[in-house]
Amino acid sequence: MRIGCPTEIKNHEYRVGLTPESARELITHGHEVWIQSGAGNGIGADDAEYRQAGATIKDGPEEIFAECEMIVKVKEPQAEERARLREGQVLYTYLHLAPDAPQTADLVKSGVTAIAYETVTGPDGSLPLLKPMSQVAGRMSVQAGATALEKAQGGRGVLLGGVPGVLPGKVLVIGGGVVGFNAAQMAVGLGADTTILDRDPAVLERVGIHFESRAKTRFSNKANLEDAVCEADLVIGAVLIPGAAAPKLVSRELLRCMQPGAVLVDVAIDQGGCFETSHPTTHADPTYVVDDVVHYCVANMPGAVARTSTYALNNVTLPHALRIADLGWKEAMRRDPHLAEGLNVHAGKVTYAAVAQELGYDYHPVAEVLA
Repeated sequence: MRIGCPTEIKNHEYRVGLTPESARELITHGHEVWIQSGAGNGIGADDAEYRQAGATIKDGPEEIFAECEMIVKVKEPQAEERARLREGQVLYTYLHLAPDAPQTADLVKSGVTAIAYETVTGPDGSLPLLKPMSQVAGRMSVQAGATALEKAQGGRGVLLGGVPGVLPGKVLVIGGGVVGFNAAQMAVGLGADTTILDRDPAVLERVGIHFESRAKTRFSNKANLEDAVCEADLVIGAVLIPGAAAPKLVSRELLRCMQPGAVLVDVAIDQGGCFETSHPTTHADPTYVVDDVVHYCVANMPGAVARTSTYALNNVTLPHALRIADLGWKEAMRRDPHLAEGLNVHAGKVTYAAVAQELGYDYHPVAEVLA
């Protein structure tokens, strides 16, 4: 198979779909890999490293999209990239379609076979291709929130860990999954007064046992959520419903009870965000203020730590890429139902139920496509 990896063009996105090491693995399996010149610069991998791995370097994206059977990326294809996709081509990347009607419409129109990292499952029902980026984003959320709390950045002027004689800042983490757990680790490590909200008693028990007295847990009902949000200096939105739009848990009305300069970090922004007042921002302009509350809603947070993120991502995406290339996507999915969960769009049909329901498409089960 001929596999192409273009340079990411989303604002301040420095990650790359394939590392030189991943390209070498694919080539060792007998495949051809085309890399756009400069695609790896953001992780410190120059064209010479890819050539040494056996890859072919192409000056621009045009030939890659036109000639390659599979496109491997990191972020969802931007409008100009979607215009280059074609019927019969495999797109393997993060998609986050549920809150993105224009992207979904373009993918359906293109006839492409679109496999989303974020909906591929593991044997235990986990999301292994999303997990490493959730770990990165969870850890980064507290760094970003701590910076946004600085007075010069528009925040309250609170140091999360406090100092002797001064109370630490209060951090609320909404959701105890991978993002929330990693956010809580960072907040606790900084010495913040940390609370984790979740609706699953098993999750609350797990994080409670892990953090012991270093973090508090509360069941996430309306009363507890409102109470905790109003007290917090920093609120981390870490809610995920696989493949679907995130629920709006914090209303604009609730912002009025927060202290001026308090900070919201919406890690769920890729799926539409879990704060009513959220809209996507970029690393170039990461924050905005609504009702005196600072909002940080960068939609590609892990792109800021591109080298760490790219290698963590390739560790989990490469095995599936190899199977797709070795067997073809249909046979790979027939053998692995967990990979089949990643199929979101194929030949003009939406094949992921949550996306179809959210955006009003007819749902075509993957089994129907593979038959």
